[in-house]
Amino acid sequence: MNARHATVGVFIALMLASVFFLATKGFNYALDFTGGTVVEIEFEKPADVEGIRTRLEAAGYSSPIVQTFGSGNDIVIRLQPPEMKEGAGPEAAPPAEQAGTSILLVAQSPDNPGTVIRSDFVGPQIGNELALNGMYAAIFVALGFLAYIAVRFEFKFAVASVVATLGDILLVCGWFALNQHEFDLTVLAGILSVMGFSINDKIVVFDRVRENFRLLSKVEPSEVLNRSINQTLSRTIITSFVAFLTVLALYLYGGNSLKGMAESQMIGIVIGTLSSILVACPILLLLGVTKQDLMPKAREDVEAELARRP
Repeated sequence: MNARHATVGVFIALMLASVFFLATKGFNYALDFTGGTVVEIEFEKPADVEGIRTRLEAAGYSSPIVQTFGSGNDIVIRLQPPEMKEGAGPEAAPPAEQAGTSILLVAQSPDNPGTVIRSDFVGPQIGNELALNGMYAAIFVALGFLAYIAVRFEFKFAVASVVATLGDILLVCGWFALNQHEFDLTVLAGILSVMGFSINDKIVVFDRVRENFRLLSKVEPSEVLNRSINQTLSRTIITSFVAFLTVLALYLYGGNSLKGMAESQMIGIVIGTLSSILVACPILLLLGVTKQDLMPKAREDVEAELARRP
């Protein structure tokens, strides 16, 4: 608790930085939200990314995104095909397999042929629907957690847990805005799971805080919070470490489609664990929590008794 001003100050600074990056850079939305075509191609030899990009542009594909993944032979291409330009209806878009074959014919060269591993197409209308559904899911989860916290905790505990958890989510979003990694539906799912992990961590700590407030009636609130954090520290770190290892395995071996979700979860686990230890309880102390906050009925009874005395 002696370092509470520094830890809360750093947390606020990181939140402001996240807001800045979100406002200036925004998310690098994947095709789930924007619509378009993504094709993964495996070449026989290491691919020339710039050459592939030049050939695609010459063929009429505007602003193609060409990246390597895995080995240098594997290429992922994201683009807006000519059939989807302004004025073309959804029915004009070719099937994903046909689009993948057309892109392969342009991307490969005679001395370096390739094979289409995956070809997906998302129409603009579907992308908009997915974006709206993702937003509704995020709002629904947030409201559900807020309702649970309102019932589960007293007012000051609820405010501290909500502020710390929403700060964790903001920092994860700021991370993706900063590095411009793709933001798709799997990343959104990872962020929602981070919200659940973070609030669970804080519930464990705050339960011990409430228990200690009742047991240590003559101890200062700052010392009660210190003891509560120390008593739950090993549990918090061990749980977070095991969860991090699980998600790390998913990040390393789960394939390209799950990489974004695993990344959001790894960042969220680290931030959520640190905020549970260094931020949530300091916020609670700054709100002026006391033992009386946990016993409103007893306090009212004392005040009524004092009022009755002559």
